[in-house]
Amino acid sequence: MQDFGHDPWWVIVIKILLIFVFLLVLTLFNIWFERRVVARMQHRLGPNVHGPFGLLQSLADGMKLMFKEDLTPKNVDKLVFIAAPVIASIPAFVTFAVIPFGPRVRIPFTDTYTRLQLTDIPVSVLYIMAVGSIGIYGIVLAGWSSNSTYSLLGGLRSSAQMISYEVAMGLALVAVFLFAGSLSTSDIVDAQAKAQHPHIPFTDVSFPIPGWYAFLLLPSFVIYVISMVGETNRAPFDLPEAEGELVAGFLTEYSSMKYAMFFLAEYINMATVSALATTLFLGGWHAPWPLSLWDGADKGYWPVLWFIGKLMGFIFLYIWLRGTLPRLRYDQFMRFGWKALIPVSLAWIILVATVRALRNNVTFDRTVVLYISGALVVLALAMAFWPARKEPEAEAGVGEEGFDAFAGGFPVPPPPGVTVTVPSAPTTTSEDERG
Repeated sequence: MQDFGHDPWWVIVIKILLIFVFLLVLTLFNIWFERRVVARMQHRLGPNVHGPFGLLQSLADGMKLMFKEDLTPKNVDKLVFIAAPVIASIPAFVTFAVIPFGPRVRIPFTDTYTRLQLTDIPVSVLYIMAVGSIGIYGIVLAGWSSNSTYSLLGGLRSSAQMISYEVAMGLALVAVFLFAGSLSTSDIVDAQAKAQHPHIPFTDVSFPIPGWYAFLLLPSFVIYVISMVGETNRAPFDLPEAEGELVAGFLTEYSSMKYAMFFLAEYINMATVSALATTLFLGGWHAPWPLSLWDGADKGYWPVLWFIGKLMGFIFLYIWLRGTLPRLRYDQFMRFGWKALIPVSLAWIILVATVRALRNNVTFDRTVVLYISGALVVLALAMAFWPARKEPEAEAGVGEEGFDAFAGGFPVPPPPGVTVTVPSAPTTTSEDERG
């Protein structure tokens, strides 16, 4: 933390510009990369005309969106309609301010040294979670201001989805905080670097791989990866943009640059959660094993390459899931988040906190902790994945009076050759007839 807050103003400006350009170029590349990988999975060519290997296709698409006619439907709240994409896209850029790209280096052609990170604070991870959640307001306001039922339902569905999976994502990070003893991103990276030969819990065996929390805290890593896919509304969790139900969800009434800003925010959010996963679980900018055996692997500007390589691994995972898995049903997706991920996260936090608290107690038998932790994990998994009891459904059948279309609670067509019993409306008798 002592390395931050002392940079000259021109160094800060250069860092801001580099982060902004990096995210824009990364977005253009990720769009091209996604189209090429999915095309490869589907035995197609993908973009291959504009530029070498089609690398300029994303730039051509961006120019097309820039010059398309910007349509605004009638009866929309114009101020909110225009502000929504801005609210969604700005937090996506701001979150990268505390992501470490590398160690302290010397700026070329100068005698100035600086960290390859814009800034850092004692609660950097909470800062990322808080700023990232602001983007939800942009999606909700976009759906509300569009004066469209499809947009409104897509906005509400997206907000519920993002809020729900933010809970599981935050719980998955608690174990990391307990191990690292800090919420600072640079401190968490350093804590993983100090454990190059970590010990397997409850044994005296060590394994020669970096002490990444992806191995030491595997349940937290798995929960975070699932949550980050749901948090960014990506397939198979892209329910807010379910074309068969909601057309394009909260994006239905948007076009031109406002649509492009939502698109930009989505891809930058993918990069943000991937960079956070790299920082908290894969050692950040430190070189992976066996490259870490080289003395110069973590010096100079080489760490930037290791960081981008790990980040692109998560981007490939996003693309792989999109080209492989079908879209889930919305109620299944929400049930999985609240009844599976969150209970397992809570049980894992209790286990990690217990082990950390009893680690220095030499009189305590750690085998007991192993048995208790195994029982807790099995119990949590059983409760999370235990099938819900289904209520018996009444079967529609053919009785003496014919086929009852409403026997199962929903109107169904009758089988061939079966008459339908239509309930007779209650008859009323006028005063003259009663008289």
